[in-house]
Amino acid sequence: MKFTLDEYSKHFKMSKEMVQSKLRAKKLDAVIEDGVVYVLAPHEALPIEVVNHFEQDQTLKEKYPIVPTEINKPKTTVATVLALYQKENKHLKDKIVQLESKIDKLIDDKEQMLRYEIEKLEQIYAAKDEQLKSILELINTKMMLENQPQTIHEIESFAHEPKGRTEFNHSQIVELRDYLKTLDLQSNQRKSIKKRFLEVYDSDIRIIQQNGKLYLDFSKYDYSDLLAR
Repeated sequence: MKFTLDEYSKHFKMSKEMVQSKLRAKKLDAVIEDGVVYVLAPHEALPIEVVNHFEQDQTLKEKYPIVPTEINKPKTTVATVLALYQKENKHLKDKIVQLESKIDKLIDDKEQMLRYEIEKLEQIYAAKDEQLKSILELINTKMMLENQPQTIHEIESFAHEPKGRTEFNHSQIVELRDYLKTLDLQSNQRKSIKKRFLEVYDSDIRIIQQNGKLYLDFSKYDYSDLLAR
């Protein structure tokens, strides 16, 4: 009788791998029909319950014809063995292709994750660089301002002359408006001089500003060009 690998494995209660191993060792006979491998089993080699079952079922007799032990027993040829090996090789090659495909996908996924992590780190470091650059610029600006001499626009404190006094000592710091009142000037002349001071006080280190008022330090500077009538 002839069986497919699955049928032979089922009837004789052994794994397909063991059946294939016996075929390779030529301990079992087989034929190939229409690309299907059939294992040949002599009638007397079948278990008694299988024989009885087949004898009672005409359909099974037609499906699994009895193969005579001696007369029609086919010989295992080299071509048969080669065909079995080729089939197994093809199966293994297909498995290898599948595994290689999975490995390639894993490698691609890993590379993509690495690229994402690298881009993320680059963005973090770029942001940190910008912050550090801003901090350094602020520190540099502060140091430059601290190293500059205190010359314009702001003073912490200075002595004010008492109100009502009309004469100033040129060694003192005096307010421009009060100083102009002591000069023999007309109103429009005082306004013109004050306007002249306002126009240049941002760029002239001689003029001191505090609380919205302009002050002159005659002990350090000469204002004759700005006080000209």
